[in-house]
Amino acid sequence: MEMESVRCLIIGGGPAGYTAAIYASRAGLSPVLYEGMEPGGQLTTTTVVENFPGFPQGVDANQLMGDMRDQALRFGADIRRGTITSVDFSRKPFRLMVDGETEIVAEAVIIATGAAAKYLGLPSERKFRGMGVSACATCDGFFYRKKDVAVVGGGDTACEEATYLANICKKVYMIVRRDVFRASMAMQEKVKNTPNIEVLWNCNTQEVLGDDSGVTGVRLVRNDGKVFDITVDGFFLAIGHHPNSDVFKEFINTDENGYIITEGKSTKTNVDGVFAAGDVQDPSFRQAITAAASGCKAALEVEKYLMTK
Repeated sequence: MEMESVRCLIIGGGPAGYTAAIYASRAGLSPVLYEGMEPGGQLTTTTVVENFPGFPQGVDANQLMGDMRDQALRFGADIRRGTITSVDFSRKPFRLMVDGETEIVAEAVIIATGAAAKYLGLPSERKFRGMGVSACATCDGFFYRKKDVAVVGGGDTACEEATYLANICKKVYMIVRRDVFRASMAMQEKVKNTPNIEVLWNCNTQEVLGDDSGVTGVRLVRNDGKVFDITVDGFFLAIGHHPNSDVFKEFINTDENGYIITEGKSTKTNVDGVFAAGDVQDPSFRQAITAAASGCKAALEVEKYLMTK
């Protein structure tokens, strides 16, 4: 079996991973970065990023991530395709497997694997993914201009998605399983003041309906047992995210939702020499700018850690 030794291994190719690679390269740490299944991270599932500082007209998400990647390459980062499939953080140096084939031995590790949108787990939802089922309103809302859509969820994200879609679509149904929102009062008010949003309280999705052309409706069941259908062309999930931390959980402490726990304002995990940055350790903000900032912090902390070895 192949084996390779590196000083700094970065896992994940989103804003956190690429920023960590920029800083680690400039510090002379010769970082190796594995991008995983989704180079560029979650951001590449959206279109224009309008809130990243320095781009007054907005910036194409793929271009932004491509530029970050190119910047890391310019400073000497070794960026590779591949997924970390297992780890052993019980001893130093750390041992990790790439795609079940190549063993990497690393002195320090930065976990920047991000988080993925949650789905309901319905077979019909999987069947129509990309054909009317989406987890990103800003990516796909344009396709439903002047059409009717549904948003599942009752938190801030769901309210944000619904109000965003309301500017594009004819009508937006919000499917909420309880009789109240979990969202902040500000977001609730925004929904209430948007006339083309209709909230369907105490409802769960039983099935996504459709044909060869894509989604045509949703079958809902109320808490009282009543089943009814609504006609929509788009079905948007906004029920949270799942941090991509499963492969590390044997060694790394996480919270009840799977987010990696870091020490205070640091990116340090419970394992000395393993650091976490970006959405995999951030249940609160989940923004490209905060992910990039924590990637910077992780690289600086790795530099300090390796200097003391």
